[in-house]
Amino acid sequence: MFESLSQRLETIFGKLKGRGKLKEADVDAALREVRLALLEADVNFKVVKDFIATLRARAVGSEVLDSLTPVQQVIKIVNEELTTLLGSTESRLPMASQPPTVIMIAGLQGSGKTTATAKLAYILRKQGRNPLMIAADIYRPAAIDQLKTLGEENDIPVFSASGKPEEIVGEGLNHAKEKGNDVVLVDTAGRLHIDDEMMGEAQRIKAVAKPHQILLVVDAMTGQDAVNVANAFKESLDFDGLVLTKMDGDARGGAALSIRAVTGKPVKFISVGEKVDTLESFHPDRLASRILGMGDMLTLIEKAQATSDESRAKEMVEKLKRQEFDFDDFLEQMKQLRKMGPIGQIVKMLPGASNIPGLKDNAIDDSDIQRVQAMIESMTAQERHQPSIISGSRRKRIAKGSGTSVTDVNKLLKQFEQTKKMLKGMTQMGGKKGNKGLPFF
Repeated sequence: MFESLSQRLETIFGKLKGRGKLKEADVDAALREVRLALLEADVNFKVVKDFIATLRARAVGSEVLDSLTPVQQVIKIVNEELTTLLGSTESRLPMASQPPTVIMIAGLQGSGKTTATAKLAYILRKQGRNPLMIAADIYRPAAIDQLKTLGEENDIPVFSASGKPEEIVGEGLNHAKEKGNDVVLVDTAGRLHIDDEMMGEAQRIKAVAKPHQILLVVDAMTGQDAVNVANAFKESLDFDGLVLTKMDGDARGGAALSIRAVTGKPVKFISVGEKVDTLESFHPDRLASRILGMGDMLTLIEKAQATSDESRAKEMVEKLKRQEFDFDDFLEQMKQLRKMGPIGQIVKMLPGASNIPGLKDNAIDDSDIQRVQAMIESMTAQERHQPSIISGSRRKRIAKGSGTSVTDVNKLLKQFEQTKKMLKGMTQMGGKKGNKGLPFF
């Protein structure tokens, strides 16, 4: 996500770090490069023009030029203005005072609308809500079956019926009231292109559903096309917020950086993967931090807390203090880490992750975790509990059983000892403050 833009900005600010005091000419030269980087990232031209003008107004003032740390001041200003451009603060999904809350999901075919509907229902259910999804897309082949499958896999009810879409929605709302569903998500039909027929149908559904929120789903990878689609929907249907899908595959970020400034509508969610648990609330400040290579520790902590068992984590701390941490515990933490999402995405949330060798080439992926898991599972119970007994012959057997090499096994044993020491030090430093239940890997 935003890899290309992040790397360009890192290079631009890296050049400035070699200087002491900054002159106005230095700032102008850097801003010209930032402007080019944003345009190459497919950010809207007018948005770029206004953004650079705002940056320059702040960056050539005494706040920067007279500062003892001018480069840090420039980066701070860019971070603040990026956050403003993206929306300043998180835009939450409001709930109706009298349930059910009705959320209408709109968008073009191929944008990931149906999957986004299920992902949002999944989030709402985790929050303690009782959602119902209404399958109102009667045109796309298998759209209803897709929503039903997603519903069955995640224990979320789906309402479907025959008839016109607006009639189905009306029946679905009555069903929700009878069954006590407090949130209703309406998956509407899309088209390959915006046309009067689609907009007319959306208006009829809106009249029947009387939605509390209309969310527009757009494909982030389509760049300015996504912005144009959003503008067209705004004129014909109007909507309350945006869901940007396929953000994990968007290396440029033009849509995310342009869409709020152009449409005036907030981004509420972003999808960063194919699985149902990969829809995230949109936090402008965190995304700005990621773009500038500062990481996203808050999201990382939230992911860790959502997947960890606090009592088990406390037990792990005690084992570390007693120096009883073994490969069984190590494997458990590896599995815990995998629950948080793709390893490449998790690592990139760490501050300075862009400076990790090989990360720019996506060298870290789930296959590395799988290989380590295979080696640990090829050990005997005694070997996992007492790694010190793993001799040369044992290492050969483990390598053969896991489809790896003795070198890989040696590397794992060394990493295990280093990790054990590091985690022991962390528990000693943080013991008095109490453990927050985070995975220890």
